Parts: sequence; structure tokens; C-alpha cells
Amino acid sequence: MAIPVSPASSAALRLSPRALAPLAVAIAIALCGCSINLGSLSPEPEAPPKPAPTETNVGDAHAATTRGQALARSGRTEEALAEFDKAITLDPHHAEALYSRGLLYQGERRHQLAIDDFTSANGLTPQRAEPLLGRAISYLALDKTKEAAADLDEAAQSDPQNGQIWLTRGLAYERLGDKTKAAGSYGRAIGIRPKDEAAQSGFARVGGKAGQNYDTF
Repeated sequence: MAIPVSPASSAALRLSPRALAPLAVAIAIALCGCSINLGSLSPEPEAPPKPAPTETNVGDAHAATTRGQALARSGRTEEALAEFDKAITLDPHHAEALYSRGLLYQGERRHQLAIDDFTSANGLTPQRAEPLLGRAISYLALDKTKEAAADLDEAAQSDPQNGQIWLTRGLAYERLGDKTKAAGSYGRAIGIRPKDEAAQSGFARVGGKAGQNYDTF
């Protein structure tokens, strides 16, 4: 059965798409009772990419890091911090500057700032154990023992001959109440550094027995 079409509807159907567009907008406005921001329909301009550090900036950042490390060793921490800040401004991906600044923050007990820098350094050099050890020490200072243990597990696998990592791992697992892993870690530290009194004390404290084989992971 054919559907009757009114003269007005027939005229509307004969309108070109260009003529119908204003009508559609008017209907949409009437139905939703809101205005349309036509500017929001256009794509937002993309932010320009950040320029990569130039060779000069990288060299200057390395020089600033070296100066900062020397200043830190001499106890001139404020000047050292300024040099590390300068190095990171010149080259935000300078892992050594980030790690060194993290150590400085850690020495000043600004542990969350230290964790942030160690995290950045670890992201740039995931094969290195030092940022993981540094972050674990700050985690322990903030009583985030599980996070510390996870970092130390990874660090120990990355650098199994580092006695400080095993000693710190022993402390972390001792705090977590896992005496087996603690004893194994302290034992590994003693094997690397036989005269380490902290490792010997920890080993005895958790009931470690000489000659016993411990699964350290």
C-alpha cells in the first residue's frame, strides 16, 4: 500500500543535502535544548614533539653530573643538588644524574624524591642493579617492605655477586617474617663478604645454620 506524502514532505524530500543541513542543526537544537559548539568538532592541534637533547647538552649534562658527584663527596650537598638539577634539565634521560640525585635525596631522608629518581634511572637502565638497591633502601625507610623485597629479588638476579644486595634482602625478608629467605640472603652476603658483621649478626638472628643449603628465591 502506498503511503501518502504531503506537499510539504514532498518538497522537503526534493531539497539538496546542502539545503537540509541547516534544517537538521535547527531540529537538533530544538530537541535537546542546547547549543552546539562547532569549534569542538574540529580536531585539536597536536603538541609539538619535545626536541631531543643535543650532543652539546649531553656533554654538558655529564660534566654537571661529575661536578655534582665531587661536591656530594665533599659534603656540599646544596651545590651538588644544583649541579644534578642542571644535568637533568639539560638531558632528562641522564640516568647517572638521576641516580646520583636519588642518592643525595636518600642521604637527606627525602625518600619519596629518592624513589622517584631511582625509578626513572631504573627505567633508563633496567639491566643495572644499583637503582633497584637504592629504591629498596628508601622503601625500607618508609616501611614499604614488600616493595623493597621485590626490588631486591630483581637486583640479586641482576648482580648476584653484590654483597650489599644480599644483606639488604636478608633484612627485608627478616622484617616480612620469612626466616628461610632471610637466612639464605644473609648466608649469600657472608659468602661474598666473610667479615661482614651485619650479615653474620642477621644470619644468627634468624636461626641460620652454617653448612645448611637455603633456597634464596
